[in-house]
Amino acid sequence: MLTKAEPDLLQAAGARLRPHAVVVGAGLGGLAAAMRLGAKGWRVTVIDRLDMPGGRGSALRVDGFRFDLGPTIVTVPQVFRDLWRACGRDFHAEVELRPLDPFYEIRWPDGSRLAVRADPDAMRAEVARLSPGDVAGYEAFMVASERRYGIGFEDVGRRPMHRLPAFLRILPQFARLRADRSVHAMAARYVRDPRLRMALSFHPLFVGGNPFSVTSIYSLVGHLERSFGVHCATGGVAAIAAAMAQVVRDQGGRLVMGAEADEILLDRGRARGVRLVSGEVIPGDIVVSNADSGHTYDRLLRGHRRRRWTGPRLRRARWSMGLFVWHFGTRGTRGDWPDVGHHTILNGPRYRALLDDIFARGRLAEDMSLYVHRPAVTDPTAAPEGCDTWYALSPVPHLGHAGTVDWPAMAETYRARVQAVLEDQLLPGLGPRVTASRVFTPETFRDRYLSPHGCGFSLEPRMTQSAWFRPHNVSEEARGLYLVGAGTHPGAGLPGVVASAEVLAQLVPDAAKVRA
Repeated sequence: MLTKAEPDLLQAAGARLRPHAVVVGAGLGGLAAAMRLGAKGWRVTVIDRLDMPGGRGSALRVDGFRFDLGPTIVTVPQVFRDLWRACGRDFHAEVELRPLDPFYEIRWPDGSRLAVRADPDAMRAEVARLSPGDVAGYEAFMVASERRYGIGFEDVGRRPMHRLPAFLRILPQFARLRADRSVHAMAARYVRDPRLRMALSFHPLFVGGNPFSVTSIYSLVGHLERSFGVHCATGGVAAIAAAMAQVVRDQGGRLVMGAEADEILLDRGRARGVRLVSGEVIPGDIVVSNADSGHTYDRLLRGHRRRRWTGPRLRRARWSMGLFVWHFGTRGTRGDWPDVGHHTILNGPRYRALLDDIFARGRLAEDMSLYVHRPAVTDPTAAPEGCDTWYALSPVPHLGHAGTVDWPAMAETYRARVQAVLEDQLLPGLGPRVTASRVFTPETFRDRYLSPHGCGFSLEPRMTQSAWFRPHNVSEEARGLYLVGAGTHPGAGLPGVVASAEVLAQLVPDAAKVRA
């Protein structure tokens, strides 16, 4: 007969017998991976060097203002619904999403604007107002976008791509869809107005790609926005990360914050755990890295022979751009600038030439384009009452270019330039209203997130760095090592990093099968 304590002891012993997964990184990809593995019966330990979950999707609180540090919108909510459902839970019972309309407004230096709307008829009216002769071409572009969504996201983006035959099977479809063309080249086939070409092609910048070189498959974003809308989460993406972390804990998983991984440990070619910078070893039956794939292979597997992702190959890779982000709060401005909504894109006087400076020349230009986030107009929790929280994001060269920018010397000068553009084009009288302020440069991304070259989005999603060509979700460098997040398949962006955990779940067996 068991004593009162013995059932608990037996349950604890059973938990220890379950196979153990160590997840490096508590970003959205790592948290999604932990949830998926927990649902499959694995014991999970998640480690992260930051003091909060979410990685780039975390937030800072400064003087009552919430600074959302990374992604600001949810574009494919079903990936979260599917993730929660796999864990036997209801996403919408734990996270509040609010639809945005317009999704964002695009502004050009000549004073023209385009509000990207949820309703197709309203959107057609916007296109007709901007460029009447391009309405039919816009509609044809959206049909082409839908075709690319079907193959690019729902097919390739949600299943493993580590086997060459699987990739070769989809090549004929890629050829028919002219995946060799860039997103901008595809937009230019359908519409003539250069402003509308920009509006239909800039989306790869959201995942670190140059619209003039990234495959036209990424034009799928147009269909994605029209079909599923653009949403914000109350509390920001950090609230989604917190909810994910709670699911992991409820599953019996463990989050160890403030713990940096120093090395993935191998035994006869198999991942067997992680050594922390502190020297502590966390053993595991498998290791899942949500760290950048470049950092995983160049740092965490240092000293081990690598067959594919060697140092020279990583150095030859094409990396996404860097980001300069000015986070700031304004006092008593909730009713000011009434025509400025949740998201605004301010275009500089150059489009292609500016992108050439950023991606090819590695030159910090005098002019800039800005992505401006004003969340408190939709989510009042982002700022004290009557106030606003903002971020202004400018794409800039990453740190790997020759003659890289001296950001410690340049950061305040560039921030002042950003403020001048905002005051001139969007927020007149801004200067005296600014209070709390923080600046993130590519060096911040390098030091805070261990991002190679301080890149904002890992490897650039060119055709030759996507699908089978991208670092695989199941590593070829060590058995029992898996990758999730922006640096692996399918790529960066909230839908991509969450889908990478969905792919992982197809590769890792249920815990019960491992025990057997």
